[in-house]
Amino acid sequence: MKQASHTDSMNDRASELHSSGQRVLIVTAVPAERDAVMRGLQGADYVDVIAAGVGSAAAAAGTATALAGGDYRLVISAGIGGGFVGKAAIGSLVVADVMVAADLGAETQEGFLSLNELGFGSARIAASPDWSSRLLDALHSSGLPVMNGPVLTVSTATGTAETTAALAARVPGAAAEGMEGHGVAVAAQGRGIPIAEIRAISNEVGPRDRAAWRIGEALAALEAASQALREVLK
Repeated sequence: MKQASHTDSMNDRASELHSSGQRVLIVTAVPAERDAVMRGLQGADYVDVIAAGVGSAAAAAGTATALAGGDYRLVISAGIGGGFVGKAAIGSLVVADVMVAADLGAETQEGFLSLNELGFGSARIAASPDWSSRLLDALHSSGLPVMNGPVLTVSTATGTAETTAALAARVPGAAAEGMEGHGVAVAAQGRGIPIAEIRAISNEVGPRDRAAWRIGEALAALEAASQALREVLK
């Protein structure tokens, strides 16, 4: 008897989940991101895509509302974002291994204290290792530039070298920043649903230079990523 491979097992599991009627929820912030994802998915009827709004609070509320009205096996926070220099280039993709609420904490005279250091819980939510691995494999196989690393969720988009350095020191290996991932993750975690995050890089994290942003390029990368993931999400 032929022994089942790891890939076969994952495919069997995906088929089982799909046949059970469970769906995938993809949460973006704004309609332009939602539309890019939907173009890439090409009408996949097992995925729901919403634009929940900008910021962690709006993302958490929109995700929670959607989850209350459906039966989901996976939630993905998806959108464009900033890439840390030397980690994620403009036009590339980042799949999160952890989602970090990087500015959730307290300022002190000695420096920033995270939620963890304050003893009020954790500002970090790990992405599903299994799903993140599957998403990475699919994106690599499609020839898209992608890396795995921490994605920071911030309330204020970084615009100075000083803040960039502080965030990079606070979260070693930080690859990208957005404004919604941790909020989406909180809502999914509350229901015990696996979470993943994908960011298409539109700009460098650092001094704000709006003229250097490549939003169209990032949206095209988000669309290409969604197309590449169409089959693995079945």
